[in-house]
Amino acid sequence: MALFLALPTSAQQAHLPDPVTGLSWMSGSAIEGGLMVARVAPGVSLALDGELLPLTDDRHAMIGFHRDSDAPARLVVTKQDGTRHIIILEATQRDYAVQRIDGLKRDHVTPPPRVLERIGADSAAVRAARARHDAGRLAGDFLNGLDMPVEGRITGVYGSQRILNGEPRQPHYGIDIAAPRGTPVIAPAGGRVTLVRDLYFSGWTVLMTHGLGLNSAFLHLDSVVVATGDEVERGGVIGTVGSTGRSTGPHLDWRLDWQGRRLDAALVRQQLAGLRDE
Repeated sequence: MALFLALPTSAQQAHLPDPVTGLSWMSGSAIEGGLMVARVAPGVSLALDGELLPLTDDRHAMIGFHRDSDAPARLVVTKQDGTRHIIILEATQRDYAVQRIDGLKRDHVTPPPRVLERIGADSAAVRAARARHDAGRLAGDFLNGLDMPVEGRITGVYGSQRILNGEPRQPHYGIDIAAPRGTPVIAPAGGRVTLVRDLYFSGWTVLMTHGLGLNSAFLHLDSVVVATGDEVERGGVIGTVGSTGRSTGPHLDWRLDWQGRRLDAALVRQQLAGLRDE
């Protein structure tokens, strides 16, 4: 039997388990680039659009929403007795800015044929790294909140349509933080390093999984002090700010993604703040 239920409209229900589903909405909201954190009772499982969601040891789960979440998502809550409850998640739409960046190397805007093979290999390596979700003993540490990986002036925001040297390109999925070259970049939460690679567009890049399918990416680094497979605790140094790859000056481009969906790191930090003191 399946029951269709309405989604809680605010955080007022946080920490209050639903007696019907055994599901508690802990933090966040359904909005493009954002996330929702839930906790489920023993014996309850969650599946989003047919994909089973992983849980922490204390039964937390998360759901993230891509920049362009035009279609509703279907969350199925299955109880131990086989009863199924269906919740339709419709993400609030956002308006995005347009950002123009000039002065980039021509080859970094329209790559020549000789580098296309490298770009393809880079993309494959990143996809493989994002599919690795084993964060070891540090899995779920991000539920205690996300720290800023570096302090500095915000020069680029999530979701903005990029116009590079006058040519429209893909939206920006990170937040750009300007800081002097060589400034240490730290882990915003604990996790495991899944990729260290000099990529054509993003230069020296580190990917880290935080568990539950949530990944951080740190782009344009000048140096890297971690290796693939390393477990890094919150506050541990990953590398230093640089300007490698497609960049006009020293900065960190910090990105979050969940199960292939690109999230807004600035928004997610706000949404997780309420869990830090839980």
